[in-house]
Order: sequence, then C-alpha cells, then structure tokens
Amino acid sequence: MHQALYRKYRPIVFDDVSGQEHITSILKHEALNNSVSHAYLFAGSRGTGKTTCAKILAKVVNCLSPTNGNPCNECANCKAIDSGNATDVIEMDAATNTGVDYIRDLRDNVMYTPAMLKKRVYIIDEAHMLSDSAFNALLKTIEEPPEHVLYIFATTEPHKIPATIISRCQRFEFRRISMQELSKRLLFIAQSEGITLESDGATLIAKNAQGGMRDAISLMELCAGSHKPINAELVNEILGTSSYDKMCDVARYIASKNYSKLFETINNIVVSSKDVLVFFSDLTSFYRDMLVQKSCVGAKYLDLIPQEYKLLEEVTSLFDMGTLLYHSRLLDDAYLNMMRNPTNKRLCAEITLMKMCDPKLSVSNDALLARISVLEDKLRLISKGVALSPDVSSVDTQGDIDDKSSKKSSSFTEVQEEAVSESVQSDTIRKVENWSDIIVKVGEYDQAVESFLKNCECYYIPKENKYNIVTSNKLMATMLSSDRNKKYILDSMICCDVDIDSLSQINIILKTAKEAVSDLDEFI
Repeated sequence: MHQALYRKYRPIVFDDVSGQEHITSILKHEALNNSVSHAYLFAGSRGTGKTTCAKILAKVVNCLSPTNGNPCNECANCKAIDSGNATDVIEMDAATNTGVDYIRDLRDNVMYTPAMLKKRVYIIDEAHMLSDSAFNALLKTIEEPPEHVLYIFATTEPHKIPATIISRCQRFEFRRISMQELSKRLLFIAQSEGITLESDGATLIAKNAQGGMRDAISLMELCAGSHKPINAELVNEILGTSSYDKMCDVARYIASKNYSKLFETINNIVVSSKDVLVFFSDLTSFYRDMLVQKSCVGAKYLDLIPQEYKLLEEVTSLFDMGTLLYHSRLLDDAYLNMMRNPTNKRLCAEITLMKMCDPKLSVSNDALLARISVLEDKLRLISKGVALSPDVSSVDTQGDIDDKSSKKSSSFTEVQEEAVSESVQSDTIRKVENWSDIIVKVGEYDQAVESFLKNCECYYIPKENKYNIVTSNKLMATMLSSDRNKKYILDSMICCDVDIDSLSQINIILKTAKEAVSDLDEFI
C-alpha cells in the first residue's frame, strides 16, 4: 500500500526535525533531565512540525531507554505509539470535537492511571477550535493534572486560545522553515526515492511551500508523478505558476506601456487554461520583492537565487516608490474583485494592467501619488534651469552605443591611480554620499549607462564646482563622456536632491595603472 512521502519521512527523533532547533533543543534537555512540563502549547503555521514534535515528545516520556533526550524507537512502548496501538496516547481533533461534553469525558478519564505506558498523553490538534465552555472545563485539570497526564495543544491561531489556558502551558513558537532547509530535505528525500530533482526545481518548490515542510514534500511528490526530471520549468507547468523571468517581462511591459504584450500575456494564460488569479498572486509577490529592493536593498529579506536577484535589481530601477505602491494597491484590489466575481477575471486583469501602465486612468490617491512623483522630478529639473531629459521609453540604448557623433564628442582625462588616491585624501574633495541612488535614477533614462556607473566612483570638488566620475575602464569612460550621458547623470543628481546647478561640471576621469591593460581585456 502506497504511503504519502510526508508520512513516510516524518521525523521520529528530535534531531531529524528541520528548522526548529530552538524548540527541539529545549525539549531534549527537559526529557534528558526528567523535567518535562505537564502542558505544552505548540503554535505555528501549517507543516512546521507541531504534531510531529508532539508525537516524539509522547514517545520520549514513555520510552523505556531514551538516548540523549530522544526516544529509542526500539522498545515496546515506542513501537506501540508508532503503530497507533497505544491507548494511552490520545490524539483528538478539536475541529470535530469542539463541544464541552467531549472535554468533560476527557477530564473524567484523566483520573485513571495509564493502561500500559508511564504517562497518558493528550495531543489536541487545532486547539483554537474548542468552544469557550470547553476551555473553561479544561482549566482546573490543566493547572493541576495528575502526575501521569501530559497535555500538548497544537494550533495555527494562538491568538484564539484564551489567556487562562496559555498561562498554564509552556508555549513554543514554531517558525516557518527556510528555503535552504526545505531544499536540503527535498533533495535528500528525492535521492532516497530515486526521484530526479534538480536544484532549481527544489528551490522553486521550497518557495511555493511558504515555509511548510509537509507542503514542500507533497508538491515534490505531485511533480514526481510526471515521471520527468523535476526542474523549475516543470514545477511552474504543474503548479500553474509563472517563472521569475516572466514576472520581470510583465514589469518591463508595464514600464514601457506595451499594451499589446500585456494583452498577449493574459490571453496566453487564458488559452492555456491557467488561472488568472494565480498569475496575479505571483505578480503581487513580485511587486513585494521590488518594494523590498527599492526601500532597503536587502537580499536577506528575499527568498531568491542569485540570478533572480540580479533580474530584480534591473527591473526595480524602472519604477519609483510611489509608482510601486500604486501598482501594489491595484493588484490587491483586483485580486479581491476576482475572488468575489470569478466570471470576469480576464476583464478585471486587463483593466488593472492598463491602469498600471498609465496612472491618469485612475483617480485614486495612489495614482495621484505616482503622478506627483514624476512631476516632482520634472520640477526639480526646471527649478535648476535644466532642460528635461527625453522620456525613458524613447531612449534607444543600442543606438546610443553606435552613435558615432557621440563618440567623436567624447572626452575624458587620464590620471594615474596613485594621483587619484592622493587627491581623494584631500580635504577639498569629498565622496558623493547618495551615489547609489543617483545610479538607480540614471537607470530610468538608460539602463546601459546605469550598468557602467555601478563600477564607478563619484567625487565632488566644492571650490571648482566639479563632479569627477572615476573609472578604470577606457570603454566605459568613452561612453560616459558623451554629452547625452553626462546630461542623464546631471538630471539624476538634481532629482536625488544633490546640491547642483546648471553651471556644475561633470568630468569623466580614467584611472590608469602603471602597466597598461588592453581595453578588451579590461571590459571582459
């Protein structure tokens, strides 16, 4: 008879529980020192190990020969509990036994000594489903139970448990399991079962599991049913989700107001019988990633692989914070509307994407915030007497690279590396502090220029009102010294509130070493 993998590979000792070392270490210590409490409350999201730890704890307190705080799993008591034949370990589902009568029977039975084990253990799952009268009936017996009784409550909603119950229990918070822990466990199970699981597939399954080990193993078993190597493409196909590349493409279509591509995207989802609601859920998660990247540039808050993080950095530079907030609100409202009225999912999705392309199509406060953000940048430029830069959507990056006239007008200064180091130490020169913000702003005009500037440093000389941008790559220096690209940098500085005016000069400095390096080698 087939057994589900999440049951087959359920941990049988505390050491096998993934991602909950802060809990299992305490439980092992208490079991080892014979100081187990009379009541526990295990709280946390689904699939994080609450019931598993409850069963292990039930075994270790009844084990005839425990080892380092873990059950031996070999004695008669451990085998009886594992097989479900131990009448002294009672698992009850509070969702189906919510009434006070059931709890009264439980309270009356606790007075009797165990039939075969050392302790009678009551594991009450989904404890928050018990009624108030049932909780009241439990109060006295939880506070002063017989020595042979152990209560373990498991719940996904601890806020619904009365404070009088919580105060009588040892409370443990089960954390969501990290993607790394989930991926590691999935690869181990796949190897044991002879399943071909690639690392990108394991990572994507772990991401969709949202911190739950049971969900992760179940999703892997679902994908394994195709009898194909499990990679990211197969996972997206089976789960009906969209790849990160696809989300990046959609964001680019929105930034460039490419209505045709957006309608084509929704049409492909509908034709392929995928759920538009799932697509919008993925898009909402992607916008959350962009908001995190825009506000704190912190990869530690994002469950992404390096390739995905690089894509995220590129796409995030196309939007300002106000626009991202406006788009996120539109996505949330559209998701709720599609949940309430599933017959009009396609229409709702298409209208929402059109509003995201053009804030003028909406009169909401978030839309006005996005439009005001653009106006503020333009006002900063006008107040400095600077002509507005071309719209980002009209910039032809490749054409700029191939523009011979720009190359002819390019000029930069070559300076030895030692001279640059000595000048930086001078009190008359200071580093531009918000240089990273300026680089991101330049990316709204031309992403190629943004990529060049990431390898440069910028210094300000107050006496001469000059901004020196230093690079060690001759090709980059040539590109950045064009009038057009200098203007992009100047406008971006103004938008980022740098103390600059139309008389400020921007110079490109090529830092050269004593031993010359060829342009091609340097660029590669």
